[in-house]
Amino acid sequence: MESTLENVILEMKGISKAFPGVQALSNVDLTVFAGEIHGLVGKNGAGKSTLMAILMGLQPMDSGTLRIGGRQIINVTPREALEAGIAFVPQQVRMMDSLTVAENILAGNLPVNRFGLVDWEMAFKDAEERLHRLGLEMDVRQRVEGLGVVEQTMLAIAKALFGNSHLIILDEPTAALARADIERLFGFIRSLKKTGVAFIYISHHLEEVFEICDRVTVLRNGERVGTYAVKELDIPHLIRLMVGEDIREYERKSTCQEEVVLEVRNLTRRGFYEDVCFKVRKGEIVGLSGLAGSGAPAIGRALFGLERRGIGDVFVNGKPFNARNPREALDNGLAYLPQDRYRFGLVGIRSVRENVTYTIIHKLLGFLRFINFVEERSVVEKYIEELGIVCDSMEKRTNLLSGGNQQKVVFAKLAATRPSVLILHEPTQGIDVRAKLDIYRIVDEMASQGIGVLIISSEVRELLGVCDRILVMYKGRISAEFYVGEEQATPENILLAIEGGNIHDQKQVVTIHS
Repeated sequence: MESTLENVILEMKGISKAFPGVQALSNVDLTVFAGEIHGLVGKNGAGKSTLMAILMGLQPMDSGTLRIGGRQIINVTPREALEAGIAFVPQQVRMMDSLTVAENILAGNLPVNRFGLVDWEMAFKDAEERLHRLGLEMDVRQRVEGLGVVEQTMLAIAKALFGNSHLIILDEPTAALARADIERLFGFIRSLKKTGVAFIYISHHLEEVFEICDRVTVLRNGERVGTYAVKELDIPHLIRLMVGEDIREYERKSTCQEEVVLEVRNLTRRGFYEDVCFKVRKGEIVGLSGLAGSGAPAIGRALFGLERRGIGDVFVNGKPFNARNPREALDNGLAYLPQDRYRFGLVGIRSVRENVTYTIIHKLLGFLRFINFVEERSVVEKYIEELGIVCDSMEKRTNLLSGGNQQKVVFAKLAATRPSVLILHEPTQGIDVRAKLDIYRIVDEMASQGIGVLIISSEVRELLGVCDRILVMYKGRISAEFYVGEEQATPENILLAIEGGNIHDQKQVVTIHS
């Protein structure tokens, strides 16, 4: 659809917003056309969330003008935003999980029969017809909790459209999706674009911005750097616009030693993984990657005692490791960083100090079992300095920090336990390019201290930049092993192995485990 003044769906001009001690936004402009997919990028803290909060009526602006569909709205409220056709789909999609797909779609508007009871057959038929018009085939009788992440995301978009939304904000919609699911979601978004629906696409995955967006607006330090046609940019140029300088690829020197700190022998759990064997050495960083359902994430959770481990033997520092829960895992030298730091890694309403030390609070008890606050503050100050956690006070609530700094707090919490083995599940998910480099540095420093690190990730290029070896899982088994730096360790070869392809067909030689 051609972009003209006549089909402007959103116009934000001169938007400014200040919080105590912080100028979050300064004179920011954003224009979105009907039928456009408009990227919004910037480092954590650049002002993206504040700008969208103003658009959705969650925060008042200090100055500026807002026009939706040509109509100026002063101090928009959430209700006005929804009535104006604006919807927000968050990274963590929130639906009524215990209800069916049909009940979620028709919530508040379920058809009733002449007796005043819900007419379920009519409800299911109506929901099916609505989804069919959008090209979605879904069992409307199924509970939402049984849907995959991509289905829940598409359902949330569909529900917004049924509410007459014309502009949908997508915040990191692919964060937890495999590549095949990303392609399904993108196909759905493109089909809606053809009908005139507009999207604001917020993502730290810059490759996706180039794949799906028409234009992109860049924010830096609360100011608009500019708006550009995606075809006029490349990734290095976009990164320079975001951070104000060139960002070099992360480079590290291996600190791998001979001593084995983690050994897994014949680990098997029916339906999840089978006959898994690998070792992680002191100071070594090993990547573990695979498609959704490959078994890689399940191994991390099982080793930390979050799930049943199955049969097989695990050794940490040469000693049998049989942790049945996270407390036992930490006490025996194994720490784990979960993929979803918001739900499982942090207590967001508590302070940085409390989050860093709650895994070791039993070690900080002094006379009469009272906490030694002097020692506690010393530990927290140490990790704030070493990890570069940006916070004006260790008493600041953790959910008020940027995504990158929240992740650093989780690392501090794990480092405080002084583990021998550290398992990281998608450690750079949802953080900006500068924060990613900080995370790489932290992981590298922990490895240089002799910690064995296992990174479970779908980000193949990131694994190549930070790992010594990369293991690939396919259908529950380790199918290939790549030594980083050797000729065969290319993104193409690793992705081929992840998809179950035959590496030898590519005239490359890798270590293959039968």
